[in-house]
Amino acid sequence: MKKFLLLTFLSWILLGIATAQELKSPGGKFTMNFALQSDGSPIYTLTYKGKVVIKPSKLGLELKYEEPKMKEGAEADMKQKIANPKASLFDNFSVVDTKTSSFDESWSPVWGELKTIRNHYNEMAVTLQQKDTERRMIIRFRLFDDGLGFRYEFPSQKNLIYFVIKEERTQFAMTGDHTAIWLPGDYDTQEYDYTTSKLSEIRGLMDKAITPNASQTPFSPTGVQTSLMLKSTDGLYINIHEAALINYGCMHLNLDDQNMVFQAWLTPDANGDKGYMQAPCTSPWRTVMASDDARDIVASKMIYNLNEPNKIKETSWIKPVKYVGVWWEMITGKSTWSYTDEYPSVQLGVTDYSKAKPNGKHGATTANVKKYIDFAAQNGFGGVLVEGWNVGWEDWFGNSKDYVFDFVTPYPDFNIQELSDYAKSKGVKLIMHHESSSSVRNYERHIDTAYKFMKKYGYDAVKSGYVGNIVPRGEYHYSQWINNHYLYAIQKAAEYQIMVNAHEAVRPTGIARTYPNLIGNESARGTEYQAFGGTKANHVTILPFTRLLGGPMDYTPGIFEMDLSKVNPSNHSHVNSTLANQLALYVTMYSPLQMAADLPENYNRFPDAFQFIKDVAVDWQDSKYLEAEPGEYITVARKAKDTGKWFLGSVNGYNARTATITLDFLDAGKKYVATIYADAKDADYKTKPQAYSIRKLVVNNKSKLSQFAAPGGGFAVSFEEGDKIKK
Repeated sequence: MKKFLLLTFLSWILLGIATAQELKSPGGKFTMNFALQSDGSPIYTLTYKGKVVIKPSKLGLELKYEEPKMKEGAEADMKQKIANPKASLFDNFSVVDTKTSSFDESWSPVWGELKTIRNHYNEMAVTLQQKDTERRMIIRFRLFDDGLGFRYEFPSQKNLIYFVIKEERTQFAMTGDHTAIWLPGDYDTQEYDYTTSKLSEIRGLMDKAITPNASQTPFSPTGVQTSLMLKSTDGLYINIHEAALINYGCMHLNLDDQNMVFQAWLTPDANGDKGYMQAPCTSPWRTVMASDDARDIVASKMIYNLNEPNKIKETSWIKPVKYVGVWWEMITGKSTWSYTDEYPSVQLGVTDYSKAKPNGKHGATTANVKKYIDFAAQNGFGGVLVEGWNVGWEDWFGNSKDYVFDFVTPYPDFNIQELSDYAKSKGVKLIMHHESSSSVRNYERHIDTAYKFMKKYGYDAVKSGYVGNIVPRGEYHYSQWINNHYLYAIQKAAEYQIMVNAHEAVRPTGIARTYPNLIGNESARGTEYQAFGGTKANHVTILPFTRLLGGPMDYTPGIFEMDLSKVNPSNHSHVNSTLANQLALYVTMYSPLQMAADLPENYNRFPDAFQFIKDVAVDWQDSKYLEAEPGEYITVARKAKDTGKWFLGSVNGYNARTATITLDFLDAGKKYVATIYADAKDADYKTKPQAYSIRKLVVNNKSKLSQFAAPGGGFAVSFEEGDKIKK
């Protein structure tokens, strides 16, 4: 600690800094220092238990400047006000005010991993003023015992009204060549496998890491995405991310691999600009988490805590749900979204489907959907997702169509009234599907009509999709304008009391705290990629450390048949997971929206294993992270709301292991019957993925469980109060 303080003092001297302002976290684990360099540029550092997490790193923004073309009179005055300022916001500052405060509250999410979340931090708000322009900018720091959040605030002022961001200059200076678990930086997709490497190796591995996608725009040979997971050589786990991404471009990170310094890299719009701002306004929060225990990273609720409280007053209609759906048979190629193969192109309102010959493989037929409704009702599932029910799927992708879907006109073989009535009679809700084909303007054009249509037929949840390149052409999936669209769709859905599960949208940054009708997102490489050639077997041991920190993922687990040629003879993909691993995902991959994604007939082949999916909860009172190592394994125990039942899930990476779990999370003084669904001794995700065993034990909170997990495997456990094992 003394050595670090000496080095910090010397670094301040070398940077021309006489004094620094210090902020400590409530429990004293973290220390953040802020200062101005001799040229008036702001910098910060961060330490955890005396270890340097972030070396001196610059803060600020570079603004776009265009020389105003002046005219006489009122118009000239207006142009002067909206002209972008010549001086950027990263130097020539002085500190004019510093305010510190503390905050401590507990709040209850509508749904979540915990019934109650504590929000406890110390804050320092530094007001800066540029000496020449007199423009003001506030940098607000919040230091939790999880890590640091900070953002830029631009108060109302006469010298900074409208401005355009050319680039954000936020830096995250690393202390060494850390091991990183990273995705290629991309303006349009996060649907990549993760790569694990040293920071210095990213450049050489980038081409291999960028695999084909429906829409993708990589931007740099050293650009990566957040949430970025890192591990230092001395065992410090570090995560860099953002929170409350609202009215701003998504932040990526570009690495200076000579100096090991990341700089923020915002997603641009079609013009190449990275943000159109009007004061008063703020940036999203930039977050840095750190710990010497990986469990602290996955358990953190800091991202949620940096978002605004719930803005939906009445929330009884927001209900976590398990669902099945007409989806996996389409993803695997067993059936199709399209109704006919006769039409090479479709024009809505012109194409006459009554004259078309059905292709015989359409999945969303009245008869087929009824089978899924029956299966859901028989097994206690609350919803059935139906994709490919609406006209236009013959000509929906890759043509940059504006008017691609109308979201209300069903195919001739899909009787929406009959199915709505049938689902209601079975106590099941249908889940609507709105694939926009990334024609954002078209979706906004139809969104009120589409939501009214949903309410008419009893749908209260929608899966939206944004596959393909964005229309308007030239925009990206993660730009400011498109991010505003995603939020608009969520807000509009709340007006109609509709829950949203958005696919291909920007990755979540805790916004579900503010708008809890956002019950799911994809925004990462989900189970569907197992049908497109496969995903790395340790993928699910990484997602909780990265993608899930900002909100739940609709990962669509529960695949029991790993050889997909048995579903569709022309699909030779293999699901890189054991069956026991698939069960564990219902606990390790938190979501209030969980799909049993496989075909009903495959569940009927393994009814004893399917029982866990039927039993497992989707809303939790408490969660305990018992083991965690990114890329290797993660073990989680959760207590269900209302029932008091506990469930445990453990997923494993490439190396077989035996876990020893202490069951001290169980309620004291009670006995439980533990039903353990585990890999068989000879299980392997490649060769014997369906080899599993089920056994029962009577346990209490002093018991220990020793359990084998195969490569790509895992285990799942349900705990029910009792002291007798039923035969």
